[in-house]
Amino acid sequence: LTIGNVVPQDITTCIPGSCMPQGCFHLLGDHSSIVLPVIFGIICLVGTVGNSIVIYTITKRPKRNHNTADVFIVSLSITDLLFLLGMPLLIHQLLGNGVWLFGAAMCTIITALDANSQFASTYILTAMAIDRYLATVHPIRSAYMRTPCTAALVILLLYLLSLLSIVPVFMYTQPIALPGSKAGCGIILPNLSVDIYWYTLYQFFLAFVIPLSVICIVYLKIQKHISCRVLPLPQRNFRARTKKIMQMAITICSAFFICWAPYYILQLVHLKITQPSIMFLYAYNVAISLGYASSCINPFIYIVLSDTFQKNLVKEEMALTATPGWARGFPIAYG
Repeated sequence: LTIGNVVPQDITTCIPGSCMPQGCFHLLGDHSSIVLPVIFGIICLVGTVGNSIVIYTITKRPKRNHNTADVFIVSLSITDLLFLLGMPLLIHQLLGNGVWLFGAAMCTIITALDANSQFASTYILTAMAIDRYLATVHPIRSAYMRTPCTAALVILLLYLLSLLSIVPVFMYTQPIALPGSKAGCGIILPNLSVDIYWYTLYQFFLAFVIPLSVICIVYLKIQKHISCRVLPLPQRNFRARTKKIMQMAITICSAFFICWAPYYILQLVHLKITQPSIMFLYAYNVAISLGYASSCINPFIYIVLSDTFQKNLVKEEMALTATPGWARGFPIAYG
């Protein structure tokens, strides 16, 4: 989330989460004004297409075939997609050297979407881990409550929790005065020298440390449960399927936290740095890009690790190919 104040030399970029002074990014030259927009553009394009395919493929299946994992996966994709759809505005701001042309309301909305993407995603991943725990360790006892409807209700509550978590964004996001009667977009904290510490730590623990700790504990318990039990053949087959879903869930969680760990670490390091070096700024830009990349890698994880998703994707592609052009709304050329 962008943190800054109205003093020009302290004004930060509007790259969400960034605490870097605006002036420091000028030292990076083309890297910040050309390379980053290109990287963000690729992430936006790939992520939008990938997450749209995931949402379409899962929602096209009959409702009776949906399970809790589907609800969590679709929710993750929707969360990522909402952020990615606003990413072109961030790219425009980077190309414009930090100038924001879309008004105060859009400034708050785009910053909130970015913050919501971080918080909501970690909350959903935590819920996925708990769901896997119930499915593996207490499959019979939890069967009555592990339904798509219950999962949807959990997602709704998690979104409400995410909105509560980003209240500071709604409170302090506003246009920032730039030289030349121009405006940027960022979060202006009342007392920057003090508030930046609590805000960074607040974000670090609530969106990273606490969810990661819960997820690690849950998956360790699952692994311990699996390794300690000998099951009859029918239950082994069920356990094999459950284990594959768990493998996908662990991969998604690992990818998310690997992508975001450098960003949070550098956020903490930056609290102790008064004048960031060029290398630090390069590392920070890489960390920002890596964090945003988490929004576009999940679809590839589903495709690689989920046999069901692969089959449904192929089935939808075959159905689309077999459907006559007039039925799909495409013009048909007669020769």
